[in-house]
Amino acid sequence: MAEPVAAVAIGRNEGDRLTRCLASLKDQGLSPVVYVDSGSTDGSVEAARRLGAEVVELDLSVPFTAARARNAGAARVAEVGPDTAYIQFVDGDCELAEGWISAALETFSGVNDLAVVCGRRRERFPEASLWNRMIDAEWDTTVGVARACGGDALIARAAFDAVGGYREDLIAGEEPEMCFRMREAGWTIRRIDAEMTLHDAAMTKVGQWWQRARRAGHAYAEGAALHGASPERYNVAETRRALLWGAVLPLAGLLGGLFLTPWFLLLPVAALAAQIVRLIVLRGEDPARAVFLTLGKLPEAQGALGHWAGRLTGRRRGLIEYK
Repeated sequence: MAEPVAAVAIGRNEGDRLTRCLASLKDQGLSPVVYVDSGSTDGSVEAARRLGAEVVELDLSVPFTAARARNAGAARVAEVGPDTAYIQFVDGDCELAEGWISAALETFSGVNDLAVVCGRRRERFPEASLWNRMIDAEWDTTVGVARACGGDALIARAAFDAVGGYREDLIAGEEPEMCFRMREAGWTIRRIDAEMTLHDAAMTKVGQWWQRARRAGHAYAEGAALHGASPERYNVAETRRALLWGAVLPLAGLLGGLFLTPWFLLLPVAALAAQIVRLIVLRGEDPARAVFLTLGKLPEAQGALGHWAGRLTGRRRGLIEYK
């Protein structure tokens, strides 16, 4: 490698997934490899040490966030690998694809304003459930200049340090929020056509889908609260769609049904059905995916409203986890 590249993996109780993750990082010659643990009880810390990783155990008295874990990992990299030019961030339930680092470094070569390079994240078991297939499709983002990356990405230390890393108080959406600040500062995010990671969502229940969508709604609302006044109107449209489809429309149908005519109760049903048909006919979506993309606005609205309720009451929202 022309430039020193480190790795930061974060996780909690990932078991064999973490072992595969850390082994894949070592296989591509990344050094140092830092594992940040958020209170595992399954032996993850010991397993990481056996694999030669630098281990950071987060203070249990401070609320966990993925952003906090990633920043802690980057801080350890600065201590043990001060000459590191790039950090490969990865979630502990992911395995790095062979050849990814070389492809990403080649993209960075000669481009001074490039902050982040990400590639194709795939689900390890897309056939295991509808939810896994939906997530696999979600990872298939557009190649080229991008607005944001996910939890897996190769990030230039200069850009990371320039914006102060991740915002640690965010319980979700910390990656796009950091990318927003990078773009505001003149940096570029790029998605390339290369295999990056295998991810294991292990999502098999409708309740997991609901929680994940609720977390997305929370992230939309919090992002809009932070940066919605920017020229980009960050996350404003996403928040409005969630609230319109997931809260305003159902509420209008309910109130109209109670006080005007029972026919109003069919309003949200008809509107949601029309949206599902539109996604299938005009966008070519798989019917099952179209259904859950549309119905997903209900938990998204719950997450957005939960964020605002927390702001009004002064209560900090805890993690919204789906597994």
